Amino acid sequence: MVTYAAPINDMMFLFEKLKDNPHYCELEKYKEVNSDLAKDILEQAAKITENLILPLAKVGDEIPATFENGAVRTPPGYKEAYKKFIEDGWVSLSCDPEYGGQGIPKTISAFFDEMLSSSSLSFKLYSELSIGAYNCILHHGTESIKKKFLPKIVKGIWSGTMCLTEPACGTDLGLLKTKAVEQPDGTFELSGQKIFITSGDHDLTENIIHLVLARTPDAPSGTKGISLFLVPKIQVKEDGSLGPRNGVSTNSIESKMGIKGSATCVLNFDGAIGYMIGPKNKGLGSMFTMMNLERIVVGIQGLGISEIAYQNALNYSKERKQGKTNNSKTKNLTKLLKKINFLKSQNEANLIIDHADIRRSILNMKSIIEGERALSFWLAQQTEVSLHHSDKKIKQEASDFVSLMTPVVKSLFTDMGMEITSDAMQIFGGYGYTKDQGIEQLYRDNRITPIYEGTNSIQSVDLVFRKLINKDRNVIGRYIKSIEEEIKKNKNHPQIKPLAEKLNYYLKTMINFTIWIEKNMKVSKDDVSAACNDYLKVLGLIALSYSWLKVLAVSYKEMNTNKKFFEDKIETANFFFKRVLPRIDAHYNSAISGTKYIMDFKFN
Repeated sequence: MVTYAAPINDMMFLFEKLKDNPHYCELEKYKEVNSDLAKDILEQAAKITENLILPLAKVGDEIPATFENGAVRTPPGYKEAYKKFIEDGWVSLSCDPEYGGQGIPKTISAFFDEMLSSSSLSFKLYSELSIGAYNCILHHGTESIKKKFLPKIVKGIWSGTMCLTEPACGTDLGLLKTKAVEQPDGTFELSGQKIFITSGDHDLTENIIHLVLARTPDAPSGTKGISLFLVPKIQVKEDGSLGPRNGVSTNSIESKMGIKGSATCVLNFDGAIGYMIGPKNKGLGSMFTMMNLERIVVGIQGLGISEIAYQNALNYSKERKQGKTNNSKTKNLTKLLKKINFLKSQNEANLIIDHADIRRSILNMKSIIEGERALSFWLAQQTEVSLHHSDKKIKQEASDFVSLMTPVVKSLFTDMGMEITSDAMQIFGGYGYTKDQGIEQLYRDNRITPIYEGTNSIQSVDLVFRKLINKDRNVIGRYIKSIEEEIKKNKNHPQIKPLAEKLNYYLKTMINFTIWIEKNMKVSKDDVSAACNDYLKVLGLIALSYSWLKVLAVSYKEMNTNKKFFEDKIETANFFFKRVLPRIDAHYNSAISGTKYIMDFKFN
């Protein structure tokens, strides 16, 4: 079974030393959220994730959610753990106090999201969509809807889902067929089927609040004719108490590669009573409030699973002996030990952590993970500014940065999660391929993250065709300028200067890549389409480097306060700049080669 220790020290380092967004620091509502409070929350979060939730990962994989007699049953131990989870207020952590929440900023709650993802993604998914539903209703629901539904979602006794996908429509939501017919009392009757609905049915909460995309009979075709509806599993009376069962039923649950403890449902809506959320025919925009949040959270899932894979690979490499190393330092130590009879055998193997390639693999994991955590912390600050700052211009600028980075975080973190879990399995060797160690489960559980909430290919297309080509506000230009300013700050620092110059070199590559895309957008969209994934990865690696540059500046400044910690940061950053950042060359050169050989290829 895998082990896990929440990386509180690294999280607290970010919270205390990397709150470098002055607009975030201006937010009055978070003035009292200090380091003591943050540390207390993270320590309590570590206890529940390490001790209560982590053991559920293996249980949920071996005894998955089941569907019997029309009802979904969660794995053993889930109900008891969820009861403790909501009693301790973890669902309400980042929710508005007006509806019973604790009002904790995302600069802290994102760390908790990571811990949950590390401990058990399957268990996490039962509450994760509830927060998404909460945010959507909060922003687009009427006052009466909010008062009626939000307090119990925040408390955790009701949960939420989002219902988009249908058998004939996945990414292309313009094809959806679920119908919503208005009734005399202003409610709607929904009929249709939704598939791949995470936590669509279960036995953890009294009620499940489905947010459903559907069409009214007079709606225009395509995505312009989609409306959003709130459809409870059990109808809710005017006083907030539960009424009769609604016309929502579970048809089946999926048998999956991973996240087996999470019920992924096929739901039937047969005249189910629902309430319109937001304007008619504008449902997709309302739903994106939920989807965009979920895309960032899915990226953090990839980060969380990467962290636990890294921890276990590192621990194993310090225990497993195999082969003779070529490390001169290790050889000299071995000779000394032999001389004083500590080693009896002439063929004593070395720990695999002493092998250069194993060290490279583990440092690769570590440098990516810590860079991602710093980037997600930067994004959490931007998110809070985009939601709560009093200056509309500042809010919009922060919102633009969040919009730009959302597909990057979703895709890069989850793709890197696949690389890291695969490498962790490789370090375990044959044992990693067996179920006993639990490493192969991390690989299987993470495999969904590049797929759901919009595949990573779709994210890259969204980035290039919608976020990048934005002449009105030139978001990418402002982001590049902020990186150039950070490089300039460090140009006279003797230790940081070489790495800043390396980032500057690759930033110019990204600028050239951006110009190439803008040029080819006019003459060959196929070339641009085929380059989207590479561009996203280039921007992602630049963003991680930008985060590492900030970390380096703090590390050298604070060296005397915790020498071992900050030396570790500096050495890890050096690895990233020298061994990971150069991947940009391959992505750029591959992308600009064009698509003639791709589009002209004749498949048999």
